[in-house]
Amino acid sequence: MRPPFEIGAETVRSGTRCLIDIPIARLSNHTPVSLPIHVIHGRRTGPTLFISAAIHGDEILGVEIIRRLLNTKGLDALKGTLLCVPIVNAFGFLAQTRYLPDRRDLNRVFPGSPSGSLAGQLAYLFLNEVVARCDLGIDLHTGAINRSNLPQVRADFSNPDLKRIAAAFAAPVILQSTARDGSLRHAAYELDVDVVIYEAGEALRLDEISVRAGVRGILQVMHELGMLGPKFAKSSKTRSVFAGSSQWVRAPEGGLFRAFKTLGDSIAEDDVIGVVTNPYEGGDTDVRSVFDGVIIGRTNISVVNRADALFNIASVRGPDSAQGQIERISCELERDHAFDEDEIA
Repeated sequence: MRPPFEIGAETVRSGTRCLIDIPIARLSNHTPVSLPIHVIHGRRTGPTLFISAAIHGDEILGVEIIRRLLNTKGLDALKGTLLCVPIVNAFGFLAQTRYLPDRRDLNRVFPGSPSGSLAGQLAYLFLNEVVARCDLGIDLHTGAINRSNLPQVRADFSNPDLKRIAAAFAAPVILQSTARDGSLRHAAYELDVDVVIYEAGEALRLDEISVRAGVRGILQVMHELGMLGPKFAKSSKTRSVFAGSSQWVRAPEGGLFRAFKTLGDSIAEDDVIGVVTNPYEGGDTDVRSVFDGVIIGRTNISVVNRADALFNIASVRGPDSAQGQIERISCELERDHAFDEDEIA
C-alpha cells in the first residue's frame, strides 16, 4: 500500500477518494467560504496531477469538465494522485464575476501572501496546498463575457515536456504561450511544476463540444502520464494545429459590427473578415486580417467601439489545411459519446 496523502488537516488513504474543505474566509454576513478539493489517491504509485477551474469566477465551463471527469469509471484504477479543484474563486463564482470582492484578478496576484489582500491570501493558499504538491497541472479557462474561444491548449513549447503534454491533450489548436508575471502558471514554474492552460467557450455559458474536448483531453494527458490505461483515454485520430503566436484584430471604427467569419475558419492576409457600420452615416468600414491564420477567438457583441477586440487570429502554416484539421477534430467530438451522461458512472 502507498503511504497516505496529506493535505490541509486531512489524511487520504491509498485507494480512496475524499472531499477536503480548506477554510478561506467568511463573507460579510458571516457565511464561511472554503476551498473544496477532490482528492483521489490511487493504490499504485504515479504522478500527482491537479486540475483547476474558475480561477476567474465567471468561467464555469471547467466546473462542468471536472464534474464529468470525477464521474469517469476509469479513476478507480488510477496510478498516482489526482487533485481536482472545480471552483478556486468561490467569491467570483457566487457573484458571477471574474474578480474577487476586492476587484482583484486572482490570476494576476500569484504567488500571493499569507498576510496580503484577500486575492493574495487565496492565491497563496491554493499555490501551497495544491500546486506545490503536484508534478503537473491543467488549468481550465474560457473567453471573457461575450467573447468565445475555440478549444485550445496554451503552453510554452520551449519546454519539451510541456509540448508533449499539450500534444497529448489533442485540442483543435495548441498555441505557443509564455507565462506572464502574477499568473498561476508563472508561480507554478517557480516551484518546478509544469502547467498547461485549456481555453474554450465563453464565460457564464456551457458549450458541449468544449466540455467534451476538455474531458477527453485530460484523460488523454493522464494516459500519457501513465495514470490511466488506454481503455479510458479515447485518442484523437487527427493531430492538433500548432500555432506559434496569435494577435487580435481590432475595430477600425465604432458602430455595428457584422462578422463574415467564425471560430475555426481559415483566413488570408488582408481578407475582409467583417465590417463595422456607422449607424448614422451608413457606410461600411472593412475589418481585415493582419496575416494568414485561423480564427481562435471572437467577440459576440455587435455594438463596438474603436479598438475593441474582434477576432483573435492564430498564425499557422497552411491555414486551409489547418481549418480541415480543426473541422475533423470537431466532428470527432460531435460523434464521440464516450463522455455523455449515459456513459459516466
